[in-house]
Amino acid sequence: MSKFVSITAARTLKDEQEKDTEYRSRIMSMDKLALLNELIAYQEERTSEGTLTPSLMVRGKILFTALEAAAETDALLSLMSAYRRHLEYETQAYLAGEKSAEDSDDLDIESM
Repeated sequence: MSKFVSITAARTLKDEQEKDTEYRSRIMSMDKLALLNELIAYQEERTSEGTLTPSLMVRGKILFTALEAAAETDALLSLMSAYRRHLEYETQAYLAGEKSAEDSDDLDIESM
């Protein structure tokens, strides 16, 4: 991954995290069947968007973590773990990808 992080992208993700506190509360109160239905709705929204938006990144992390915690089979646990890791990779790529080395908006995270 890149040594640089886009401050704009980081702020966008932080704003989405702050907005999605209601979503987190709703997810944490769901039973396993409701979580699986939410996963289907999430995948449908992801498909209709055509790209992974910051909002979908934040909501996906919340949903996949909840599904991991609720998983009763090794297969579901493994699948949700893989989804969450892929989402973390996509989030890091988003943070690194919305910049160019000349932008004053970038930070060199190795110098921190």
